[in-house]
Amino acid sequence: MAETASITITQKENYQFLVDFGAAIPDLLVDEPAPMGAGSGPEPTQMLLVAAANCLSASLLFSLKKYGQDGGGITTRATCTLDRNASNRLRVMQIDVMIQFAQEGASLKHLDRVLGQFEEFCTVSQSIQAGIPIKVSVTDGKGVRFK
Repeated sequence: MAETASITITQKENYQFLVDFGAAIPDLLVDEPAPMGAGSGPEPTQMLLVAAANCLSASLLFSLKKYGQDGGGITTRATCTLDRNASNRLRVMQIDVMIQFAQEGASLKHLDRVLGQFEEFCTVSQSIQAGIPIKVSVTDGKGVRFK
């Protein structure tokens, strides 16, 4: 059964738009950075990063919980590379997502299984990856890189 998700955006002034998520969630002001906009809210590339990073973080949490594990909190940083394509149009060329959980990885059971499957649960990053490469890394609270 297919599901739908929707938002409504309304221009306020210049490049500022108000995003309406529905009655249960406060509106969000988005804007382009200067010189086009005033930078008074997140820009579209940041919103893309939010979507990918949040979905990957939630998917990792889901996978940890599936095996009864507690990562001790998750912190995620996402960065994108912008460059010109062959038509000289600015495009997101790559997204890098660095996820860190607070616990020491050696203390988590089934971590290999968790890391082997969590990306597949992320609807957003799997959809984006069809057009934009996404590199994901995972470290623990001691900075040990597991992925």
